Amino acid sequence: MSAAENQEVLRRKYTSSDIQILDEIEAVRLRPGMYIGGTGFEGLQHLLYEIVYNSIDEALAGYCDRIEVRIQEDNSITVSDNGRGIPVDLIPSTDITALEAVMTRLHAGGKFGNHLYNVSSGLHGVGASVVNALSSQMRVEVRRDGKLYCQEYARGVPTSDIMVVGDCDTTGTSVTFLADSEIFEDINYDFTITSQRLREMTFLNKGITIHLTDMRNCEERTYYFEGGIASYVRRLSRDKNVIHPQPIYLNGIADSSSVEVAILYNDGMAENVISFANCVNTRDGGTHLTGFRSALTRVLTDYIRKGKLVKESDPGLSGDDVRQGLVSVVSVKLATPQFEGQTKAKLGNPEVRSHVESIVADQLGLYLEQHPDEARQIVEKCLISARAREAARKARELVFKKSTFETSTLPGKLADCSEKNPEFCELYLVEGDSAGGSAKQGRDRRFQAILPLRGKILNVEKATKDKILAHEEIRALATALRAGPDGLDLTKLRYHRIIIMTDADVDGAHIRTLLLTFFYRHMPELIEEGHLFIAQPPLYRVHAGKRESWVYTELEKNEAVKNLGGKAEVQRYKGLGEMSPEQLWSTTMNPESRTLLRVEIEDSAAASDAFQMLMGSEVEPRKVFIQDHAEAVENLDV
Repeated sequence: MSAAENQEVLRRKYTSSDIQILDEIEAVRLRPGMYIGGTGFEGLQHLLYEIVYNSIDEALAGYCDRIEVRIQEDNSITVSDNGRGIPVDLIPSTDITALEAVMTRLHAGGKFGNHLYNVSSGLHGVGASVVNALSSQMRVEVRRDGKLYCQEYARGVPTSDIMVVGDCDTTGTSVTFLADSEIFEDINYDFTITSQRLREMTFLNKGITIHLTDMRNCEERTYYFEGGIASYVRRLSRDKNVIHPQPIYLNGIADSSSVEVAILYNDGMAENVISFANCVNTRDGGTHLTGFRSALTRVLTDYIRKGKLVKESDPGLSGDDVRQGLVSVVSVKLATPQFEGQTKAKLGNPEVRSHVESIVADQLGLYLEQHPDEARQIVEKCLISARAREAARKARELVFKKSTFETSTLPGKLADCSEKNPEFCELYLVEGDSAGGSAKQGRDRRFQAILPLRGKILNVEKATKDKILAHEEIRALATALRAGPDGLDLTKLRYHRIIIMTDADVDGAHIRTLLLTFFYRHMPELIEEGHLFIAQPPLYRVHAGKRESWVYTELEKNEAVKNLGGKAEVQRYKGLGEMSPEQLWSTTMNPESRTLLRVEIEDSAAASDAFQMLMGSEVEPRKVFIQDHAEAVENLDV
């Protein structure tokens, strides 16, 4: 039968009997990723946050000021609040109670009409029912009208009617659930990540107390921030040299949308702006972030122009100039948020841009007029950034001449590959000529390119753009990646895998951190689009006769010695140059056997904080970090 005939047979067989109609709970369990992003660690954590969001919504409505979160020893979760308590009576004209509807029906709740909740977070009306569907057990207790009510469920289906189990003189809701092991790969909540997210929620809703208890290891945290997001930017700036003592706090309401912005400048070069919509971190920004940036640039530019604070020779301010050294939180709360995708990474409401822009422009302009000393310090910081940008532009013109890219000139020390399709090409960044020599000999020349870096590259966390562009190793790296005068253009990227491959010693770790800092600060697109990786060379070769094992940790080494017997010899590899080309290929570069770690940023605020702490000018925070983590260090090279 020909292909065309086969297709025709398949078309004839496609009938109404092929259409499946799933109920809501079955649909969630069949495709959980559509609702919580996946069934791995992030999806598991999302279950916890969704139940907390319901309590946050009660707080936003003005009926709750305390939330208790408990991680039980079996990794079940209990979230309790002192809100109004979910109604337990029958919904008019139906035979189902409000509680059961909220917990089992995807689009049931009090968040679809604006009279009960002006704003809501989470999955907007489906969060609790999705968590229920993906839990092997759930128990909901409601305190209201002087009674304690209870209902239990299994995988989204009620296993009991609503029961009165006692009397009470308080109100609120308590939800306990155990994620379903049939759905999730590993049920193990992370205390640190959970506490960071709950702390963030508390920052975004001033006056709320959130208490977290982990029964597995007897840890607990309590969060309460009277200053809200102003306290948040102060915390994000705690390891930085701020140039005005107090955060600038701006807030207002436009068309029932609430806007809050906190601003604090420091003397660094990095921008750290975090945006939220209804307490959800919009990692990809959106209209609220666009409105904020537009207003910030316009207000500072107008202030400088009206005050005649620039010389004729000074360049005009750009958006990048006013955001260097800026730490800011932008939080909006609105009745009908429009997100791009179910994961809500980007806000799409067009009207929010004008709301944010108007409120920020009016209040920031007034602040600058009323605080001339702080205004002068901020303006001077922006002008320094503008002058540095102009110096960097001139440096780029010298380094990245147009003819360079027209003739595809590559740095002389780069050993390029023969493959021309970037999708199949890899660039290894290696430490020094010794490792570079082994890598060049051991690689597959068809698709693997090698760029040796001599010494440690510049610490870009402390350098201006003109100094960065003048650094020889950075120029070679930028040229190899086809970064032009205006920065990195992913459509011209020569290699779709950039792999950092450094020695397994202190110097190698430092070089790796320097490179990660450079990419994070100056080529974040590589990380965002999944192009940056870290190679994992083994630490030990354990061999006995012709038998050998390459291992990565002390524990694996001991196990290998035990398996190979008493005559086993152990060789420690601190440097890649100590390996023969064949060994380097088989352990670290062969796509069939190597291990690569993709570099990803889950929390931009935490990442920015970490790079500032590790690579910034302040010594004390770094000292504290080293002291706190010293006992966790393995295989220390001294």
